[in-house]
Amino acid sequence: MDIEHLKDTLTRLDGLSNLLGMEFISTPEDDTCMARMQVDERNKQPFGFLAGGASLALAENLAGVGSMALCPGKICVGINVSGSHVRSALEGDTVTAYAHLQYKGRTLHEWHIDIKNSSDDLISTVQVTNYVMDAPKE
Repeated sequence: MDIEHLKDTLTRLDGLSNLLGMEFISTPEDDTCMARMQVDERNKQPFGFLAGGASLALAENLAGVGSMALCPGKICVGINVSGSHVRSALEGDTVTAYAHLQYKGRTLHEWHIDIKNSSDDLISTVQVTNYVMDAPKE
């Protein structure tokens, strides 16, 4: 999925993705996208592990970027996020989220996201449902 046209907007605007250090990556497939995030002081627990909430935020933000790429001119917001954490990632590691579109309706998108560490071990699996709506009139 080509998300290059969204990258400038994503890096220019304040928001959680910049605060936590997310980097969004285009993929050759039309129904997938990726993001990377280094585990550091912005997104770790006090014990040095990636915070579970940061993993969920990575997944939800990535699904939102994917839905926005599929629906130019629309606003896409997460209305349900559910995840399971199966392994930890330590400070200094980089995690990569792989999002695959499961369902694309007119107003709902369902995404499955796997988050893996730099050794390609599964860290978390997350399901995200996005609601697609018109942008507000200015």
